[in-house]
Amino acid sequence: MKALDSGLAARWRTALAVYAHTDVLVLGLLGFSAGLPFLLVFSTLSAWLRDSGVALGTIGFFSWLGITYSIKVFWAPVVDGVRLPLLGALGQRRGWMFGAQLLIAAGLVGLSGTDPVASLVPVVMFGLLVAFGSATQDVAVDAYRIEIAGVERQAALSAAYIFGYRLALLASGAGALYLAEVVSWRASYLSMAACMAVGLCTTLAVREPAATAVRGRTALAADGGGLVAWVRTMVAGPFVEFFARNGVALSLLLLGLIAVYRLSDITMGVMANPFYLDLGFSKAEIAGVAKVFGFAMTIAGSALGGVLVVRFGLPAMLLWGAMAVAVTNLAFAGLALLGDASLSLLAVVVSADSFSGGFANVVFIAFLSGLTHRSYTATQYALFSSLMTLLGKFVGGYAGVVVEAVGYPWFFALAAILGVPAMILVLLVGRRAPDVTATDTPPAPVVP
Repeated sequence: MKALDSGLAARWRTALAVYAHTDVLVLGLLGFSAGLPFLLVFSTLSAWLRDSGVALGTIGFFSWLGITYSIKVFWAPVVDGVRLPLLGALGQRRGWMFGAQLLIAAGLVGLSGTDPVASLVPVVMFGLLVAFGSATQDVAVDAYRIEIAGVERQAALSAAYIFGYRLALLASGAGALYLAEVVSWRASYLSMAACMAVGLCTTLAVREPAATAVRGRTALAADGGGLVAWVRTMVAGPFVEFFARNGVALSLLLLGLIAVYRLSDITMGVMANPFYLDLGFSKAEIAGVAKVFGFAMTIAGSALGGVLVVRFGLPAMLLWGAMAVAVTNLAFAGLALLGDASLSLLAVVVSADSFSGGFANVVFIAFLSGLTHRSYTATQYALFSSLMTLLGKFVGGYAGVVVEAVGYPWFFALAAILGVPAMILVLLVGRRAPDVTATDTPPAPVVP
C-alpha cells in the first residue's frame, strides 16, 4: 500500500514539475503581449461603444473584427518563410513578433484618438489594424512556443501563456474599464498602448529558437523556380502533410472538432459586457467582479488543466472541458432570467465560467500543439487556431441581433447548445486521434 501511495505521489510530483522551467516565465510574458490587444477590439471595445450609445446590433457586428484572427492562416506561410527587412536581424520568430507588437501599439494609439459618437469608420480602421497586428503576433508566438520545447511540455507552456494572456485581459478589461471610469476612454487606450512595452522588451531579451526542420525561411531563390518551390513547400506542404499523416477521414473529424470546440464560449463572450451593463452594474463593478475575481478562477482552471493533461491525457480532458463550458453558459441564462443585480451572484456565475474556460482553453491549446508538425509550425498552428475561432466569430456577429430578438436568457441557452457538437466530435475522434503526448519526434514531412 505504501509503495502504491509512493508511486502515485511520484507521478503527481512529475506532473507538477513541468512548471519548473525558464521558458514558462518567457511564455507568461509573451502571453501578456498576445492577450493585451484582444479585448481592446472585442468586449472592452463593446463596452466603450455601448457607453457611447451605439446600438446592440451594431456592437455585435464589431465582433467581425475578430475574423482577422480566424483568417491569419492566409499570411502564416509568409511568417513561416520570409524574414522581415531590418527586423529580420532579430531572427525569424523574434523579428515577426517585434514588428507585430509595434503595429499593435500604433493601432491602439490611433484608437485612442477616435470618437464613436462622431464616426465609427476610424474605430473600424484602427481596430482592424490592431486585430491584424495581434493575429500576426499570435502566429509568431505560437510557432516560437512550439519550437522551444517538446510536446510533453506544451500543456505547461500553454498554461503559462494563458496566465500571461489572462493577466493581460485583466489589464485590458478591468484596467481599461477603471481608467475609462476615472479618466477617459482616450487615456485608457493610450495606457494600453504603453503596456505593449512588455512584449517588445521580452522579444528583445529572449533567444531565437534553435534551427529546426522548418524549411523556406531563407530568401527566395533567384532562379525562376524559386517562388514556385517556395509556394509548393511552405503553402501547400503544411496541408498535404496533415492529411497524409492522419488520413482523410480522421483529418476531417479533427478539423471539425477544432472548428466547433470554442463555438459556445466565443459566441457568449460577445454579449458578456453589454449584459453586465444592462443588468445595471457599473463599469467599476464589472471590473471588480467579472474581471478581477474571474481572473483568479481562470488561472486556477488553466493550472489544473496543465497538470491533468500530464496526469490523465488529453481525450478525457477535452470532453470535460467542452461539457463545463456549455454548462456554465446555462448559468448565465439563469442569471438573465433572475435579472438579479447581486454582485455575489454575479461573482459565482463568472467564477464558474472563468474556471471552465481556463481549463478548456489550456487543454485545447495543448491538443492543437500536439497536432502541429515541426516542419510547418506557424502555418499549421495558424490553420488550427484560425479554424478554432472562425465559426465562433461569424456566429458571434449576430449575437446582438439574437439578444434583441429573443432576450438574454434564450441567447445564453442557445450558446450552451452550441457546445453539444464539440462533445459529440470529441467522442467520435476518441482513440482514433494520434497520441499527441507520446513523443517529441515528428513524423517525416510530406511535400507535394
